[in-house]
Amino acid sequence: MLASYFEKGKIEAGCDEAGRGCLAGPVFAAAVILPIDFQHELLDDSKKMPEKVRYELRDIIKEVAISWAVAKVFPKKIDKINILNASILGMHMAVKKLETRPNSLLIDGNRFKPFPGIAHHCIIKGDGKFLSIAAASVLAKTYRDDYMLKLHKKHPQYSWDSNKGYPTKAHRDAIEIYGATSYHRMSFRLLPDTDQGTMSC
Repeated sequence: MLASYFEKGKIEAGCDEAGRGCLAGPVFAAAVILPIDFQHELLDDSKKMPEKVRYELRDIIKEVAISWAVAKVFPKKIDKINILNASILGMHMAVKKLETRPNSLLIDGNRFKPFPGIAHHCIIKGDGKFLSIAAASVLAKTYRDDYMLKLHKKHPQYSWDSNKGYPTKAHRDAIEIYGATSYHRMSFRLLPDTDQGTMSC
């Protein structure tokens, strides 16, 4: 079972992001404050779960959480400030949206910029260690997947319903054929060792 807290007696919000390595779409971030006594045997790093379980857990997390929030940072901003800063910005945005203010943040990964007035702890592979970070990973992942499914209806040629914007061969082949869209991250290497393609609407 994952740990319920990092420091006993603190109001801790777990924070995580989804879509950092994608070629298209926003990076999503989530922050979640769980009750100290919450446990669920299936809650883990969202990447390790079947899709059906992620969505089942999303409903449970939203129902039981003391507070939760999801935020997104769009490709133009990612291109401007880089993906690391965009991921951190997304987590800051999610924390700001929480209805309950935490006094400690548990961050998945090893890089973060201090949030004003709130202590933080960076935890490598934290989504597999702490329940609140795992819960944030589930929310960020499922809300991003929902967003990419909507974009797929507008641009079905990129197969975002299956690759969710990640750099699969099918995705890169489509970029080579159809060019990039306004949803692509132009600062990323869309086509390795070749030109980036043309922009389409």
